[in-house]
Amino acid sequence: MKARPTKYIFVTGGVASSLGKGLTTASIGAVLESRGLRVTVCKIDPYLNVDPGTMSPFQHGEVFVTEDGAETDLDLGHYERFLSTTMLRKNNFTAGQVYDRVIRNERRGDYLGGTVQVIPHVTDEIKRRILEAGEGCDICMGEVGGTVGDIEGLPFLEAIRQFRADVGRENVLYIHLTLLPFINAAGEVKTKPTQHSVKELTSLGIQPDIIILRSDRAVDRKVREKIALFCNVDIDSVIMAQDVKNIYDLPVIFHEEGLDSRICEKLNIWTGAPNLSSWQSVCDIIKAPARGLVTVAMVGKYVDLRESYKSLNEALMHGGAANECGVNIAYIDSEAIEEHGISEQLKAADAILVPGGFGKRGSEGKISAIRYARENKVPFLGICLGLQMAVVEFARSQLGLKDAASSEFVPETADPVIDLMAEQRGVADMGATMRLGAYPCRIKSGTLVERVYGAEMISERHRHRWEVNNVYRDRLEERGLVLAGTSPDGFLVEIVELPEHPWFVGVQFHPEFQSRPLKPHPLFVGFIGAALNARDERCASGASSSAPKKYKPGAICEASSERCG
Repeated sequence: MKARPTKYIFVTGGVASSLGKGLTTASIGAVLESRGLRVTVCKIDPYLNVDPGTMSPFQHGEVFVTEDGAETDLDLGHYERFLSTTMLRKNNFTAGQVYDRVIRNERRGDYLGGTVQVIPHVTDEIKRRILEAGEGCDICMGEVGGTVGDIEGLPFLEAIRQFRADVGRENVLYIHLTLLPFINAAGEVKTKPTQHSVKELTSLGIQPDIIILRSDRAVDRKVREKIALFCNVDIDSVIMAQDVKNIYDLPVIFHEEGLDSRICEKLNIWTGAPNLSSWQSVCDIIKAPARGLVTVAMVGKYVDLRESYKSLNEALMHGGAANECGVNIAYIDSEAIEEHGISEQLKAADAILVPGGFGKRGSEGKISAIRYARENKVPFLGICLGLQMAVVEFARSQLGLKDAASSEFVPETADPVIDLMAEQRGVADMGATMRLGAYPCRIKSGTLVERVYGAEMISERHRHRWEVNNVYRDRLEERGLVLAGTSPDGFLVEIVELPEHPWFVGVQFHPEFQSRPLKPHPLFVGFIGAALNARDERCASGASSSAPKKYKPGAICEASSERCG
C-alpha cells in the first residue's frame, strides 16, 4: 500500500513578537495527534547563532536539550510536552546553521564554481531541512521564528513559499498568528494591524489559509467578518486565541473553535474523531486541585525571567497535577540570600529547588539555601548545578573542607569537589562542548530514587561540563552521602541523596526535559508528594506561620489563604 504524502503546515507570526507561536503550533499538533495522525514539528529560527547554547537566558530564555544532544530553542520543549513525538536535532535549525552549511558546500566545490546566492542555494538548504524533519510523519508543522517584516526572515518565508510548488498545493497549509490589540481610548479592538501584517505576508507570495487572532478578550462575529473580508479568508478560517490561565487548555479550545476540522478539510485528510479526554482531565485538576496548593522555593539567578526555567516550571505543574495539587513557585534570587541571609519567604516554603545554571554569581546563596534544606529537613531537589552545590555544601559542613568549591568558580581551590572531566580541560570553543543529550544511569538498590523510578536503569538528558570529583567520593560516602545513581561503568556520579532526610535528592541531569502533562516525570511527582507531606505535617503541628490553628483537610490557612490538602 502506497504511503500517503506528508502534509506541511507553516505557522508565521505578525504584528508583534512573543505572541505564543510555539504554544499555538504545539497545541494544533496535539489536536491533530488526538485524531490519530503522526505529527512532528520543525522550529525555524532566522537568527545567525548556530544554536542558542551560548546565548544568555536573559535574552533567549531556556535552552532545551534534545535526546540526541542538540541545544535548541525553548519551543521544542512545548512541542515535546504537547506531543508524543520526541524532538531531535533535525527539529530545530537556525540561519547560522543554514549559512554555515551553504558556505561549507561552496568551499568543497559542490556548486561547481557557480555564484552562490540566497535563491536558490540558501532556500534549497532550508527546504532540505524541512523535508528531513517531516520524514515518516503524516503532518510536519513548521514554525517560522520572528515576525513577518523582519529582514532576516525573508529567505525563510521565500523558502516556505516555494515549498507549496515543490510538494503540491494540496499538501501545504499556511497559518498566520497575529495580535488583535484593544485600544482603551477607543474602547474597541483594532483589526488594522492584522490587515497590514497579512498584506505584508501576501506581498511575499504567501496567502494565509487560516488566521489566528491573539487577544486578551473575546470578540464578536463582526470583527471576524471584517478580518475575513480584508484578509481574503473564509469566516470559519478566522480563529480566536484568547488569553488563557492554563496553557494546557489550548488544544481543547482550538478543537472547540473548529480549527482541527478546518485544517483536515483544507489538507483533504480523513481522520478519526479527536479524543481529548486526557487533556481535559489534566486541565480539570489544574483548575481545581483537590489537595490545595504547595509552595516550592526556586532559588536561582535568572528568577527575573521566568522563561529561563520554562521546562522546570511546567514539570513542577505536572508533578502537582499527578498529586492533585497546585504548585505555587516562589522565585528567590540566590544573590539576595548572599546579601541578606535566609528570607522568611524561603522559610515558609514547603520544598526547595535549586535549578541548573552556569557561573559563580549567586552560588553561595544556593549553598546557603541547600544547607537550610538539609538542616531543617525541608524537601530538596537539586538539578545539575543544584547537585554540584549540594555536594559542595556537604563537603564543607560534613567533611570539614571549608574551602571546598567547584573549580568552575574557584579554579585555585585546594578542594575541588566539583571538577572538569579530563577531556574538557583546555576547551576554548564553548559551543556544544558539554556532556549533552541522553545518557544511561544505573540506580543503586534500596535508595529513594529506586522507589521513585521503579527501575534499575534509566536514561536522562544532560547539559553540563563539571562533574563530582572522584577523589572525594569515598569520604563523601563515609559521612553519609549516598551516591544513588552512577554511569553504568560507575565512573560518573549522576544522583546523590541523604537517607536520614525526608526528601533530599540531587541529580546531575535535567529531568524536566522529559516531563509531560500526560506523563509527569517521576522525580517531580515524588518531589511534590514530599512537599505535600511536609505542608500537611506543618499544618497539623501548627509549626507553619501560615497554618490554621487546627489542621483540617480543606481548611483555609489564615496567613496564606491557601487550602490545605
